[in-house]
Amino acid sequence: MGLFKKIGQALRKTKEALTRKIDELLSHGELNDEFFDDLTDVLISCDVGVKSSMEIVDELRDVCHAKKVRNGDGVKKVLKEILKQYFMDAPKIETEYPCIITIVGVNGVGKTTTIGKLANYFKSMKKDVTLVAGDTFRAAASSQLNEWAERTKTRIIKHAEGADAAAVVFDGIASAKAKKTDVLIVDTAGRLHTKTNLMEELKKINKIINREYAEAHKYTFIVLDATTGQNALSQIKAFDEFVEIDGIVLTKLDGTAKGGVIVAIEKEYKLPVVFVGTGEGASDLQPFDAEEFVEELF
Repeated sequence: MGLFKKIGQALRKTKEALTRKIDELLSHGELNDEFFDDLTDVLISCDVGVKSSMEIVDELRDVCHAKKVRNGDGVKKVLKEILKQYFMDAPKIETEYPCIITIVGVNGVGKTTTIGKLANYFKSMKKDVTLVAGDTFRAAASSQLNEWAERTKTRIIKHAEGADAAAVVFDGIASAKAKKTDVLIVDTAGRLHTKTNLMEELKKINKIINREYAEAHKYTFIVLDATTGQNALSQIKAFDEFVEIDGIVLTKLDGTAKGGVIVAIEKEYKLPVVFVGTGEGASDLQPFDAEEFVEELF
């Protein structure tokens, strides 16, 4: 299945909710203040967020009036242009090698599965990959990551449950340097953002990475569950206070009508969405394409 088709299928629920509601509004004919107020509510219902929805609609109203837009197709065209500009304003990530990717996020968002899919993605690009089982806090986390390592035929560095996570990372870096690994992917414990001690451990891991692997390109990706909607924004804020987030991996996009949260993320944080989960399979993690995403929304 092609990338475009996968994204389209993943966004099906969001698209159905958004398109149906917008078309219903446009069927009333006049683009008056009531229409724009109702459109704000539609965007909020798709988890674009209150602030972002209001700002988007204000800009849409101004452009439509200035360009004398009178029909539904014209409104959708202007809305697409506005959304695409938001994504263009976010920084872009071009992966350089060797690199170390640290994966963070709260419990239950699918970090371990995401790491397995990332390993599969980079291996499909003919890159050598090593996984680091840095989640020594959760029972069975290491064994779950090991299953993905076996499934994707990827090396894994792990210690016993309860071991010092920073020590596992230290060994993973040593292995990656010795074997000239292209991509080192580090799992971390699913941290509740209220657990300050666990956040401090994350800072310790980053200190080890910066000290022991200075020559590598470093990326920290936060994994977010698309079905949580606006809660994803508070998770970004909490983690970004402790570690500098470089990009976002959005999982379960295929299981929600709340795909509009991507717009809210870009609008508020200007953080690039790097990958999106489009299904359950190992290959169902796709590089995010903003233009494709916006086109598939309507």
